[in-house]
Amino acid sequence: MNRFLRRLPTTRAPSAAGTVLLGLLLLALSACGPAISEFNAQAYEQATSLKVEALALMDEATRPYSEHAEAVQQLKTDLEKAHEFAKGRPNNEISARQWRILIDAERDLLGGFLADWQEQSSFSPAFVDEKKTQVARAFDTIIELESGKRDPEEVRNGS
Repeated sequence: MNRFLRRLPTTRAPSAAGTVLLGLLLLALSACGPAISEFNAQAYEQATSLKVEALALMDEATRPYSEHAEAVQQLKTDLEKAHEFAKGRPNNEISARQWRILIDAERDLLGGFLADWQEQSSFSPAFVDEKKTQVARAFDTIIELESGKRDPEEVRNGS
């Protein structure tokens, strides 16, 4: 049995230099993660307003697209503005990606809904209701991310 114990590797306490090195490594790795921007009242207002406008317009999708083409184009323009605003803010990559997903015509959220409406002319009320639930959740994700950010005043005051 003594021969077995002699073969076991011994463990020693980490040296101070090793601890410092590990701390620096962890600090460097955490700095590589995506940073998040500060709260912006304009971004919050934009997201909440566009949510209300989008859901109201989606209610009209039980009627022919041609009756609402101008309103759809205006909404798309406003959504693109929101996306560009999000992209232009420092450390705001996550929000910008969420806007892109929401408005992408190749996906199944608002952009895809609007593209399909144009192609198919109208939808059943049940389909519109289901899509509205999905789009509302996507907007809520954007809104909650923005509202969860720290206000610049809190950061400056050390709160």
